[in-house]
Formats: sequence, C-alpha cells, structure tokens
Amino acid sequence: MFPSTSRDTGRDPWADEPPTGSSAPARGHPPAPRTGPADEEGDRPERKGPRRLRKGGPGRRPDDESDEEPEEETPSVPVRRPLALTVAGFAALLGIGLVLGAQTSGPGHRLPFAAIIFGVQLLFVLAWTMAMRPPALLVVALVSAATAVIADVAAVQSDIAGLAPLGYAAVAGFLLAVLGQLVRRVDRVRVTDSLGGTLLIVVGVVAFATLIVLSRIPKGTQAITVCLTAAGVALLVARLTDAVAPWPRLAPQVPRGAAGVVVGAMLGTLTSAVLGSYLVGFTPTSAALVGVVSAATAVLADLAVGYAEAGRLMAGEPPTMWVARHMQGPLGGFALAAPAAYAMCVLFL
Repeated sequence: MFPSTSRDTGRDPWADEPPTGSSAPARGHPPAPRTGPADEEGDRPERKGPRRLRKGGPGRRPDDESDEEPEEETPSVPVRRPLALTVAGFAALLGIGLVLGAQTSGPGHRLPFAAIIFGVQLLFVLAWTMAMRPPALLVVALVSAATAVIADVAAVQSDIAGLAPLGYAAVAGFLLAVLGQLVRRVDRVRVTDSLGGTLLIVVGVVAFATLIVLSRIPKGTQAITVCLTAAGVALLVARLTDAVAPWPRLAPQVPRGAAGVVVGAMLGTLTSAVLGSYLVGFTPTSAALVGVVSAATAVLADLAVGYAEAGRLMAGEPPTMWVARHMQGPLGGFALAAPAAYAMCVLFL
C-alpha cells in the first residue's frame, strides 16, 4: 500500500527550474544587482526633516529656506494731491498762452507769437537740462537757447513755410552741444550715455518752432487752436484725475494712474470735436481726428517723463530741482503735440 502522503510533500514540483521570486537567485548564476531603493534601514539616505507645503509651490524642507533670499517689495510712491493740482494748473496756463498767442499771428505780424514761443522754449531748456543733467550742462543750455533763436528766425523769415530750415538748425545744435561736451575730459566720459538726453533737449526746443511754421499755412491757426486745446485739456484732466483717483497704478514708482491717461485723452478729443463744429474749415470729424493724435501724444509724453524720473531715482541719482522736475512733463507734452499738429494739418486737412 502506498502511504497517504508523498515523500515530495513540501517540495516545489518544479525544483529543477529557477524560482520566479526575487528572494532566491537563479541556479548557476550570480545574484542580480539591486536596482530599486534599499530595503534596509542603513541603506536609506537620512532625511533632513519633514517636508512642508507652502502656498503656491511644492513642499520644501526647513534647511532649504536659508538658500533663498526673501523678495523685497517695492514701496509705492504716494500721490500728492496738491502737487498734481499745481501741475494741472501749469498745463492749463501753458495751453491757454500758446492758443491765445497763435491768435495774434498773421501775415507780416508773427513776431509776437514768435516771442511767446521763445519764452516757452526757454522754460523747456531750463526744465529739461536741470532734470536730465547732461555733461557740460551750461554749454548744452546755451547751445539749446541759441538753437531756439535760430529756429524761430528761420520759421519767421524763410520764403517757403517748411520744416527743412528747422531740421538744419536741430542738426547744427546737436553737433555743437556734443562738441561742447567733448572739450573737457571729465565730461567726455559721460558723452556716450548722454547723447539721447542731449538730442531730446535740442529736438524739443526746435519742435516748438513748428507752431510758427504752422501758423503760416492755410488753416494753420485753426489747427493750432484745435490741437493745442485738445492737448491742454488732456493734460489738465489727466492730472486732475490723478489727484482724485490715481487708479489703477501703472507702476509703484510712478504716482500716476491709468484712469487719468485714458479719461484725459478722451475728453481732449471730445473738446476738439466741439471746437471743430464752430471753426471755419473744420468739421467735428476732422477736428476729432486731429485732436485725438495731439491729446494722446501729449498725455503719453507726460507719462513717459514720470517713468524717466522714476528710473533716475532708482538708479541712485540725486533728485533734481523741484520746479524743473514737475514742469518737465507738461512742457514735454506740448513739445511733442506741436509737430503732431503740423503733421496732421499737412496730411489730412
């Protein structure tokens, strides 16, 4: 009789084949190297500490905090309401003076308007040279003032009303200003960095003389009235809005709001459209087209001046004269609106 249990009980029926598990190696072959994480406690890398979650990112260990520097928050420059109101009043007075001066201009009687333009040019030279502080500041200021005189005389005395004499005056003034900066060795080092500032001062001075040329062409005086009124209203409304509601802030370092820029440009365009319905040679549509360009360029130039001043302060440069720093924006706005008015009058009227 056979026993109830076989002698092979407990043995693998396929003992001659290699086991399928990972605990025993194949017969006749060395054990394969381990590729997974270590199972024993001694082979595991020691953790530095528990990982913790942080807001907006993956978890990190406490030791990782020392490797990262904390981010510095840029403080917002406060908006000073009395200052914004003062700049708004200056922009309004400047626009009124230019518009009324254009009404005094006539054939053979342009010297009063040229005198008003020259006064504004001197204010521009004072404000922009004191704000930008180019090398050989006195030389640049004197050359710019002389360029203003030459441009005004050329605009009044030229046989044909055009911009070519003004372009020659701008090129000559820029070259003389650069040569004046190259005379001294101390100023020579900074000439390359100040070429843009010197060019802005000289070109801005000559830009005001385009108003004299514009007053000599048909519909020029009406175009000056429409464009400069739109620019003045845009600058006035933009600054008043910043005094009341400077929101949303365009940059923490610039005390200006987007609402003032947009509302100022819109109301300036609306004012030019209303004037176009009363002036001879204009319609509300054509006046609005000319006015929107002047208003937009004026407020954007004023805003760019604020960004430039914030950049100089962040670079560590000392602040400039208080009066010159805040006159710079409206003067730059009208300086850019003047050639824009000439271009719109020549191309579209």
